[in-house]
Order: sequence, then structure tokens, then C-alpha cells
Amino acid sequence: MKLVIQGKNIEITEAIREYVHQKVEKAVNHFQNLTTEVDVNLSVARNPRINSKQTAEVTIYANGTVIRAQEGSEDLYASIDLVADKIQRQLRKYKEKLQRKKNHTQAKMADVVVEGPAVEDLIGDRTPELPNEVVRMKYFAMPPMTVEEALEQLQLVDHDFYMFRNTKTDEINVIYERNHGGYGVIQPRNGNGHTNHKNGKVAKDPEYVTH
Repeated sequence: MKLVIQGKNIEITEAIREYVHQKVEKAVNHFQNLTTEVDVNLSVARNPRINSKQTAEVTIYANGTVIRAQEGSEDLYASIDLVADKIQRQLRKYKEKLQRKKNHTQAKMADVVVEGPAVEDLIGDRTPELPNEVVRMKYFAMPPMTVEEALEQLQLVDHDFYMFRNTKTDEINVIYERNHGGYGVIQPRNGNGHTNHKNGKVAKDPEYVTH
């Protein structure tokens, strides 16, 4: 298992490196057959007088699946403890899901995309704010997947949204957690204002909406 440790606004001392190895390796020890690489990013707020948060982020690549956890506190070692516990729970959840599929005990999920009118105003009364410059860029593989598979990924990456290439339409979609519960799927639409679907048929599930 490959373990990579990186730091932002912080020097990765030997003591920090040993602590990360101790905590993270212990957290993933029972899941080494699933993991191929573990990336650990440690960061400290640029101005500690304004923001004293020290953050630990762990990203695990497990057989084509990305599992991520992030925690922050005023103490870096405490943040490492918290994120190690969190990533261990994420890995356990992922392993249990694989086991259910292997034993064929999990019922097959129905298609969950609901076709509906496109929402013109996605931000409501919020004021959009963009950073003055791009501060970070990420690149990752985007193999086609179903909405069900994208939902599983969303639950593993510790984010409130997940971007994926839809198997049915071969288009980029975004699945996200809705403020009032459930999940939504954002899909592109063509020039006539309609969502593109290869087969023109969409199954319905009331838990998923596009707005």
C-alpha cells in the first residue's frame, strides 16, 4: 500500500510523518486488500490569527473507487485522529456494501432519474462569490456509471456533490444532497430546453428530483 503525505503551509516533520503512519495505517490495516494508494494532505490556515484551523484530509483509492474524509480542528494531531476514525468508518461502510453485493442480498435499485423542468434559478437569494484566482485543480478519471453508482460514490467522498459521466446519456451529470433531504441530479439540456436522453424514457423515483 502506497502512502503519500503532503503539506500546505506546514513542514512535514519526522514526528508528524510517524504520527500519520501510525494513525492512518492502523485505520486502513483491515482493508489493505481494497486499497492501492492513500494520500494524506495536511494544511494550516495561512493566517492563524484569523483562522486557527489545522486540517487533515485523507483520500484512498480502492479498486477504482475514491474514498475521502476531511477533519479540522485547532490541533493538527487531533485532526489526524479525527480523520483516521472517519476514514475507517468510510472503509467499513464500503466493504460492507461490497459484501452485500457479493452475497446478492442487496435488492437491485430501480432507475432514479426523474425528468422534470429545468430550474432557471439555482442560487435563490444567495449572492454568488468566486475566488479571485483558481487555487487548486484536481484531475480524476471519469468512467461511465449509473446514477445509483454515482450515489454510492457521493456517500464515500465526504462531499455534498459528485460529478460523473452518465452511462445512459454519456453526458456529465452532478448528483448532490438537497437541503431538505434526498438527492438531486443536475443534467445538461440541449438548445430547445429539453434534457437529452438516449432512449427518451426515464424511470421515476420520488426520492430523486432535478431541482
